[in-house]
Amino acid sequence: MTDTQSAAISTRLNWLRAGVLGANDGIISTAGLVVGVAGATTSRTAILTAGVAGLLAGALSMAAGEYVSVSSQRDSERAALEVERRELAEEPEAELDELTGMLMERGLDHAVAREAAEQLTERDALRAHARVELGIEPDELANPWHAAFASLVAFTVGAVLPLLAIVLPGPSGRVPVTVTAVLAALTLCGVVSARLGGAPVPRAVLRNVLGGALAMAVTYAVGTWLGTA
Repeated sequence: MTDTQSAAISTRLNWLRAGVLGANDGIISTAGLVVGVAGATTSRTAILTAGVAGLLAGALSMAAGEYVSVSSQRDSERAALEVERRELAEEPEAELDELTGMLMERGLDHAVAREAAEQLTERDALRAHARVELGIEPDELANPWHAAFASLVAFTVGAVLPLLAIVLPGPSGRVPVTVTAVLAALTLCGVVSARLGGAPVPRAVLRNVLGGALAMAVTYAVGTWLGTA
C-alpha cells in the first residue's frame, strides 16, 4: 500500500468517525430537548416545533463550527507549506540535511537516509518535506465546505430519530418510546465509534448510553417541574 493510499484510507476513517460523532450529538441534544418539552406539555405541536427548531439550530451550529475549524486548519497548513516552499528555494542544502536527519530519526542509517532524502527531493521536494516534516498531504488539504456539509447531514440524521420517536406515539407512550429508541441508537453509535477508533467497545457504549440517559433524565425532570409550576 502506498503512502497516498494510506493517507486516503486514514482520511476516510476520520470523516466516518466524525460523521458518527455528529450523529451522536444530534441524537443526544435533540432527545434531551424533546423529552424536556414532553415533560412540560402533551401538545404534539409544541414538541414538534421545539424539536425542529433544535434540529435546525444544532445542525447549522455544527456546520458553522466545523467550517470555521477546518478553515483555520487549512490556513495553517497552507502557511506551513509556504514556509517550506520558501526555505527549499533559499536553503536547499540545509533542507536536504534536515530531511536526512528526520529519516534517520525513523530508523534509517545515514547512508540510506541520505540516499532516500536525495531521491525524494529530486522527485518532489515540497511533497517530501510536507509528508515527513509536517505530516501534510499537499494535494489533500481539508475542505471546509465538505466538513460543514458532512457535519450538517450527520447531525440531522441523528436528530431525526428522537424527533420521530417523540411525535409519532400517543402522549402516554412518547417518552418511553423515545428513551428506548435513543438508547438503542446510542448503543449502536458507541459500537461503531469504538470500532473505528480501536477502543474497547463496552466502555464506549456505556459512556455513550449513560450520557444520553442522564441528559434525558435531567431535561425531563426540569420540563416536568416547569410544566407543573
